[in-house]
Amino acid sequence: MTTTWQSEDDPEHFTPGFADWLRIVPRALALIVLILVCLVLLLLIRLIERPVFGLGRPITPHITQFVCRNAFRILGMGFSTTGTLMTERGAVVANHSSWLDIFSLNARKRIYFVSKAEVANWPGIGWLARATGTVFIERDPRQAKAHTDLFEARLKAGHKLLFFPEGTSTDGLRVLPFKTTLFAAFFTDHLRDFMYVQPVTVIYHAPKGQSERFYGWWGDMEFGEHLLKTLAAPRQGSVELVYHTPVKVADFANRKALAAHCEAVIRAGHEAHLNV
Repeated sequence: MTTTWQSEDDPEHFTPGFADWLRIVPRALALIVLILVCLVLLLLIRLIERPVFGLGRPITPHITQFVCRNAFRILGMGFSTTGTLMTERGAVVANHSSWLDIFSLNARKRIYFVSKAEVANWPGIGWLARATGTVFIERDPRQAKAHTDLFEARLKAGHKLLFFPEGTSTDGLRVLPFKTTLFAAFFTDHLRDFMYVQPVTVIYHAPKGQSERFYGWWGDMEFGEHLLKTLAAPRQGSVELVYHTPVKVADFANRKALAAHCEAVIRAGHEAHLNV
């Protein structure tokens, strides 16, 4: 997850005042307690889950879902979904607006994020990502075969892998062109015949009176600053997920056709729901 997308308008920076801290502190403490208690529980269960089920995770993803749903309750942020969850084996692709996407997409569906390898070394976040089963990949063409083998093992174990084809987060008001590189792994002989892909549109609605880009994380924004701004909001907005019809990889000629279809569906969903 990177914040390299830029726009002509610089993002607004946030410096919390006294009243802001009165909201930040209790919300932050509640989130910390929620995450730490559930992380300890998850790690304890993994001691049994890993040797018994191998790649299978029949229990711990429910803990991740519990954390993410209750994080929105602590924030006071609305959460809603439409559409049907995919039951077939395969991947999920979504537009990317913010670090909040991690909570949003985990709150309804048991998924495993695919992330750049550097995230594994980020303080705190990297450890949480490892504990929840994130798949880390290196941006090195020489690793393509290893990545494909890893995807295949995880998908055959029933994991739903989550990709952000835009490659970066935005201000939440747009969907960037999809990069097609990762879609190529879906077309290997071992995957394309059984694999499905479900496009998901993520829409953030800003708090009343705030900029429509309130929840977007982009440009030169620092994670800590954006987190404080989100925690400090007197009245929160909401996030909405739209689950579109899953498609079979084998029905598409190549990665570019599949990526174009997913982008078009997600973009249409974003435009239809953004200002509703």
